[in-house]
Amino acid sequence: MYTAISHFINEWNQEAVSTQKVLDALTDESLQQRVSPEDRTLGEIAWHIVASTPGMLMEFGVTVKSSLNEADLPTTAREIAETFRNVSAETSAAISEQWTDQSLSETKSVFGMDLPRAVMLSMLNKHIIHHRGQMTVLMRQAGLKVPGVYGPSREEWSQMGMDANSL
Repeated sequence: MYTAISHFINEWNQEAVSTQKVLDALTDESLQQRVSPEDRTLGEIAWHIVASTPGMLMEFGVTVKSSLNEADLPTTAREIAETFRNVSAETSAAISEQWTDQSLSETKSVFGMDLPRAVMLSMLNKHIIHHRGQMTVLMRQAGLKVPGVYGPSREEWSQMGMDANSL
């Protein structure tokens, strides 16, 4: 749990950079990749990360300029990636400006639970991490190269002359 806003901002920025790399690797064609007819497409998951972030912040009581609708799924990968770039910067700025280290222990009812603000911020980071993982599987199925997130991807290991399967 975060005890300082700067701790959240540092982690958010790291996760946002990793998420941005994944979003930047998408192609327009890959947006239609899905596991099954009942599940979201790769594009829908990507847009969910982008569009739900301002919604979660507003639920937490943070004022943000962006108000995105998940039903308004962009048709291009570039638009999804560019919108996330703006949303992630807005997230850092809004939290830095509106919350303090002392306010992290304040609780609020969100999603039917009474949670400290520090836990809300942890949920926000875990949310993008969770969906980013789903995206990387669909990216492989779509034939895309997956960028490394917490270390080199298979392709990045290969470029370094390493056999990823032997690590």
